[in-house]
Amino acid sequence: MASAVTELSAPGPVAQGLCIGLLGGSFNPAHAGHVHITQVALRRLGLDYVWWLVSPQNPLKAARGMAPLQQRLDVAKALFSHPRVIICDLERRLGTHYTVDTLLHLKQRFAGVHFVWLMGSDNLEQFHRWRDWQTIMGLVPVAVIVRPGSSLAALRARAAQQFARARVFEPKGFALRHPPAMIVLDGPRHPLSASAIRARRLVAARRP
Repeated sequence: MASAVTELSAPGPVAQGLCIGLLGGSFNPAHAGHVHITQVALRRLGLDYVWWLVSPQNPLKAARGMAPLQQRLDVAKALFSHPRVIICDLERRLGTHYTVDTLLHLKQRFAGVHFVWLMGSDNLEQFHRWRDWQTIMGLVPVAVIVRPGSSLAALRARAAQQFARARVFEPKGFALRHPPAMIVLDGPRHPLSASAIRARRLVAARRP
Protein backbone atom coordinates (compact mmCIF):
# COMPACT_ATOMS: atom_id res chain seq x y z
CA MET A 1 0.00 0.00 0.00
CA ALA A 2 2.93 2.35 0.62
CA SER A 3 3.76 2.43 -3.09
CA ALA A 4 0.11 3.17 -3.92
CA VAL A 5 0.23 6.14 -1.55
CA THR A 6 3.48 7.40 -3.06
CA GLU A 7 2.07 7.21 -6.59
CA LEU A 8 -1.38 8.58 -5.72
CA SER A 9 -2.24 11.60 -7.84
CA ALA A 10 -4.38 14.30 -6.32
CA PRO A 11 -7.94 14.62 -7.68
CA GLY A 12 -7.50 18.39 -7.73
CA PRO A 13 -4.96 21.15 -7.10
CA VAL A 14 -2.67 20.60 -4.13
CA ALA A 15 0.04 22.89 -2.82
CA GLN A 16 1.78 23.66 0.43
CA GLY A 17 -0.61 25.43 2.79
CA LEU A 18 -3.87 24.78 0.93
CA CYS A 19 -6.94 24.14 3.11
CA ILE A 20 -9.09 21.32 1.74
CA GLY A 21 -12.35 20.01 3.19
CA LEU A 22 -13.15 16.31 2.82
CA LEU A 23 -16.80 15.24 2.59
CA GLY A 24 -17.03 11.47 2.52
CA GLY A 25 -20.01 9.21 2.06
CA SER A 26 -21.97 6.91 -0.19
CA PHE A 27 -23.71 9.76 -2.03
CA ASN A 28 -26.50 7.30 -2.80
CA PRO A 29 -27.61 9.59 -4.31
CA ALA A 30 -25.90 12.95 -3.99
CA HIS A 31 -28.44 15.64 -3.10
CA ALA A 32 -28.92 19.28 -2.16
CA GLY A 33 -28.05 18.52 1.47
CA HIS A 34 -24.50 17.61 0.39
CA VAL A 35 -24.34 20.82 -1.60
CA HIS A 36 -25.48 22.80 1.44
CA ILE A 37 -22.81 21.28 3.70
CA THR A 38 -20.17 22.06 1.09
CA GLN A 39 -21.25 25.64 0.55
CA VAL A 40 -21.38 26.34 4.29
CA ALA A 41 -17.90 24.89 4.76
CA LEU A 42 -16.41 26.84 1.86
CA ARG A 43 -17.93 30.10 3.05
CA ARG A 44 -17.55 29.85 6.83
CA LEU A 45 -14.20 28.05 7.04
CA GLY A 46 -12.49 29.80 4.14
CA LEU A 47 -11.49 26.53 2.50
CA ASP A 48 -9.65 26.55 -0.80
CA TYR A 49 -11.33 23.35 -2.04
CA VAL A 50 -13.70 20.61 -0.96
CA TRP A 51 -13.26 17.04 -2.15
CA TRP A 52 -16.30 14.78 -2.26
CA LEU A 53 -14.98 11.30 -1.50
CA VAL A 54 -17.59 8.99 -3.01
CA SER A 55 -17.13 5.70 -1.19
CA PRO A 56 -17.26 2.37 -3.06
CA GLN A 57 -19.09 0.89 -0.05
CA ASN A 58 -19.75 2.41 3.36
CA PRO A 59 -18.93 -0.30 5.95
CA LEU A 60 -21.89 0.83 8.08
CA LYS A 61 -24.41 0.55 5.25
CA ALA A 62 -25.86 -2.46 3.45
CA ALA A 63 -24.59 -3.20 -0.05
CA ARG A 64 -28.14 -3.98 -1.11
CA GLY A 65 -29.70 -0.92 -2.68
CA MET A 66 -26.32 0.73 -3.26
CA ALA A 67 -26.09 2.12 -6.78
CA PRO A 68 -22.89 1.33 -8.74
CA LEU A 69 -20.00 3.64 -7.90
CA GLN A 70 -19.76 5.16 -11.38
CA GLN A 71 -23.46 5.95 -11.36
CA ARG A 72 -23.16 7.72 -8.01
CA LEU A 73 -20.18 9.69 -9.29
CA ASP A 74 -22.04 10.72 -12.43
CA VAL A 75 -25.10 11.84 -10.46
CA ALA A 76 -22.94 13.86 -8.07
CA LYS A 77 -21.12 15.60 -10.92
CA ALA A 78 -24.39 16.37 -12.69
CA LEU A 79 -25.83 17.79 -9.47
CA PHE A 80 -23.01 20.09 -8.44
CA SER A 81 -20.48 21.80 -10.67
CA HIS A 82 -18.25 24.22 -8.79
CA PRO A 83 -14.67 25.30 -9.56
CA ARG A 84 -13.57 24.60 -5.98
CA VAL A 85 -15.38 21.27 -5.50
CA ILE A 86 -13.73 18.05 -6.69
CA ILE A 87 -15.89 14.91 -6.92
CA CYS A 88 -13.74 11.80 -6.97
CA ASP A 89 -13.35 8.07 -6.33
CA LEU A 90 -10.15 8.50 -4.37
CA GLU A 91 -11.02 5.75 -1.88
CA ARG A 92 -11.44 3.27 -4.72
CA ARG A 93 -8.02 4.21 -6.05
CA LEU A 94 -6.49 3.91 -2.59
CA GLY A 95 -8.32 0.69 -1.80
CA THR A 96 -9.42 2.01 1.58
CA HIS A 97 -12.70 1.08 3.28
CA TYR A 98 -12.44 3.18 6.42
CA THR A 99 -12.10 6.93 6.86
CA VAL A 100 -9.20 6.58 9.28
CA ASP A 101 -7.15 4.74 6.63
CA THR A 102 -8.04 7.27 3.95
CA LEU A 103 -6.93 10.14 6.18
CA LEU A 104 -3.67 8.44 7.11
CA HIS A 105 -2.84 7.98 3.44
CA LEU A 106 -3.79 11.54 2.48
CA LYS A 107 -1.76 13.09 5.27
CA GLN A 108 1.24 10.97 4.32
CA ARG A 109 0.97 11.74 0.61
CA PHE A 110 0.07 15.43 0.86
CA ALA A 111 1.82 16.42 4.05
CA GLY A 112 1.75 20.16 3.30
CA VAL A 113 -2.04 20.33 2.90
CA HIS A 114 -4.38 21.25 5.75
CA PHE A 115 -7.28 18.79 5.58
CA VAL A 116 -10.58 19.25 7.42
CA TRP A 117 -13.13 16.46 7.77
CA LEU A 118 -16.70 17.64 7.05
CA MET A 119 -19.87 15.94 8.24
CA GLY A 120 -23.52 16.65 8.91
CA SER A 121 -24.70 16.57 12.51
CA ASP A 122 -26.71 13.43 11.70
CA ASN A 123 -23.40 11.63 11.12
CA LEU A 124 -21.94 13.02 14.33
CA GLU A 125 -24.59 11.07 16.25
CA GLN A 126 -23.14 7.79 14.98
CA PHE A 127 -19.52 8.91 14.70
CA HIS A 128 -18.53 6.71 17.66
CA ARG A 129 -19.39 3.66 15.51
CA TRP A 130 -16.71 4.53 12.96
CA ARG A 131 -13.51 2.51 13.11
CA ASP A 132 -10.87 4.28 15.25
CA TRP A 133 -12.97 7.41 15.48
CA GLN A 134 -10.81 8.83 18.28
CA THR A 135 -7.82 8.50 15.96
CA ILE A 136 -9.72 10.45 13.28
CA MET A 137 -10.22 13.27 15.79
CA GLY A 138 -6.48 13.30 16.36
CA LEU A 139 -5.64 13.40 12.64
CA VAL A 140 -7.61 16.38 11.31
CA PRO A 141 -9.93 19.14 12.53
CA VAL A 142 -13.59 18.09 12.22
CA ALA A 143 -16.32 20.51 11.13
CA VAL A 144 -19.94 19.57 11.80
CA ILE A 145 -22.73 21.29 9.86
CA VAL A 146 -26.08 21.15 11.65
CA ARG A 147 -28.79 19.20 9.83
CA PRO A 148 -32.55 19.18 10.66
CA GLY A 149 -33.53 16.60 13.25
CA SER A 150 -30.06 16.33 14.75
CA SER A 151 -29.44 19.81 16.12
CA LEU A 152 -28.75 18.41 19.61
CA ALA A 153 -25.99 16.11 18.36
CA ALA A 154 -23.41 18.77 19.19
CA LEU A 155 -24.34 18.30 22.86
CA ARG A 156 -25.42 14.69 23.25
CA ALA A 157 -23.30 12.77 20.71
CA ARG A 158 -20.65 10.61 22.33
CA ALA A 159 -17.90 12.20 20.25
CA ALA A 160 -19.07 15.70 21.15
CA GLN A 161 -19.03 14.84 24.85
CA GLN A 162 -15.68 13.08 24.83
CA PHE A 163 -14.00 15.90 22.88
CA ALA A 164 -15.87 18.78 24.51
CA ARG A 165 -12.60 20.50 25.39
CA ALA A 166 -11.62 20.42 21.71
CA ARG A 167 -14.70 22.44 20.73
CA VAL A 168 -13.87 25.62 18.80
CA PHE A 169 -16.30 28.47 18.28
CA GLU A 170 -14.38 30.72 15.89
CA PRO A 171 -14.37 29.46 12.27
CA LYS A 172 -11.59 31.78 11.11
CA GLY A 173 -8.37 29.81 10.82
CA PHE A 174 -10.05 26.57 11.88
CA ALA A 175 -8.38 24.52 9.14
CA LEU A 176 -4.98 25.49 10.55
CA ARG A 177 -5.73 24.29 14.07
CA HIS A 178 -3.86 21.36 15.53
CA PRO A 179 -6.23 18.43 16.14
CA PRO A 180 -8.21 17.46 18.04
CA ALA A 181 -10.44 20.38 17.12
CA MET A 182 -14.15 20.36 16.40
CA ILE A 183 -16.46 23.16 15.31
CA VAL A 184 -20.22 23.13 14.85
CA LEU A 185 -21.60 25.40 12.13
CA ASP A 186 -25.27 26.30 12.37
CA GLY A 187 -27.50 28.47 10.23
CA PRO A 188 -30.15 27.81 7.58
CA ARG A 189 -30.63 24.05 7.45
CA HIS A 190 -31.35 21.88 4.44
CA PRO A 191 -33.74 18.98 5.18
CA LEU A 192 -32.99 16.69 2.23
CA SER A 193 -31.34 13.32 2.82
CA ALA A 194 -30.36 10.39 0.61
CA SER A 195 -32.54 7.99 2.60
CA ALA A 196 -35.59 10.20 2.06
CA ILE A 197 -34.91 10.34 -1.68
CA ARG A 198 -34.60 6.54 -1.88
CA ALA A 199 -37.80 6.11 0.14
CA ARG A 200 -39.73 8.37 -2.22
CA ARG A 201 -38.38 6.47 -5.22
CA LEU A 202 -39.45 3.17 -3.67
CA VAL A 203 -42.98 4.45 -3.04
CA ALA A 204 -43.19 5.77 -6.59
CA ALA A 205 -41.99 2.45 -8.01
CA ARG A 206 -44.72 0.55 -6.13
CA ARG A 207 -47.53 2.72 -7.43
CA PRO A 208 -49.65 1.03 -10.08
